[in-house]
Amino acid sequence: MPSKPAPLRQRVVAAALTAIGVTLLAGGLLDYGSSARARPDRSATPSDPASSDEPIGYVPPSLPPIDASGPPPSPSATPDPKRVATRVVVRSLGIDLPVIAQPDPSYPSCNVAMYYQDPRLGQPGSGKSIYLYAHARTGMFYPLYERAILGRAGGSKSLIGLLVDVYTSDDRIYEYSIFQVRPKVPPDSHFLDGPFNVKKETLWLQTSTGPNASYPKLQVLAGLLFVGPTSHAAAHPKARPIDCG
Repeated sequence: MPSKPAPLRQRVVAAALTAIGVTLLAGGLLDYGSSARARPDRSATPSDPASSDEPIGYVPPSLPPIDASGPPPSPSATPDPKRVATRVVVRSLGIDLPVIAQPDPSYPSCNVAMYYQDPRLGQPGSGKSIYLYAHARTGMFYPLYERAILGRAGGSKSLIGLLVDVYTSDDRIYEYSIFQVRPKVPPDSHFLDGPFNVKKETLWLQTSTGPNASYPKLQVLAGLLFVGPTSHAAAHPKARPIDCG
């Protein structure tokens, strides 16, 4: 399955988050997920600050494009009602799963991630919460459980700043950065209150913390960084969901 190189991007994102992380988190959840913007046209001649009447201010670092040989990608101007998530990837954790609509809400499938369907939630580019969930099993969302619940490999703090790529049915890639981990969300009827109340686009990854629905839910939140095109093959992996035994 095609993939894009990540190490350089990961270092750049880590540095950026270190520099501006305090500012982002100080604004709270509702102020984090601002709309992604296209990167500036690098072919344009920059203005000379010495000859400009505009005040010189702080310019945040810009992430490199996925394909440096192509033009800067542009985010979608308006939500596409037909767009759905088709693949979720957290390369640094070895997570790479097709995404499907949950075929049986009472018994989630294995070998895939699923998106929660509710009119109060959305899909990438909708400006709402996108809620993806998968079992805490090997090959699925186990790495999230391993760090946030078992405390391994640096624990919950090691998840902050990791990149999450969500591919969509219209051959686009939405890149998010993890900014919060909620390891013990009560498994009652209010577990979706957080996603429902968010006013700006936020990606939520959920997995279980025990063998049945009575255990708390683990939720990982990520803010939108970047939107761009991708290949049809990368955005349409073959989903082979199975019943979990």
